[in-house]
Amino acid sequence: MTANWAAFATAEPDLAGTVEKRFGAYTHHVLATLRKDGSPRTSGLEVRFLGGELWLGMMPDSLKALDLRRDPRFALQANPGEGTGMGGGDVRISGRAIEVDEVETKAGYVEEVEPPEPFHLFRTELTEVVRTYVEDDKYLVVQVWTPGEPLRTIKRS
Repeated sequence: MTANWAAFATAEPDLAGTVEKRFGAYTHHVLATLRKDGSPRTSGLEVRFLGGELWLGMMPDSLKALDLRRDPRFALQANPGEGTGMGGGDVRISGRAIEVDEVETKAGYVEEVEPPEPFHLFRTELTEVVRTYVEDDKYLVVQVWTPGEPLRTIKRS
């Protein structure tokens, strides 16, 4: 089961707000894709939350774009920032990236983002959103959301 960003934000608005804030704190994040042989590839990436979707834009024929065309599964890690504070916690999103070729959709993205052209554009279908943070300098808290399930919170001391 998958969900777009709007469905996630509706189901868990507080967590969605935290996730957007974490991704908004820095420009570059880390995308994991799968190579032809199945091994992982990590790449830097900028992301956008627009119109109820999480968008991934990429340079033409970049290896990460070719990976996603072949196998749409991805994991996306928010930039943790400097030091060890990780304000807002560690955030990651997993799912499937679906390439968008519709002229109107890409034109709307270009109007908002002004990316260098040409480019690949992918919208995401989420399969999991995870936030990990420290509470009261005592507990490790892990929040896990998957489509169709209530938010799970695990606390460890």
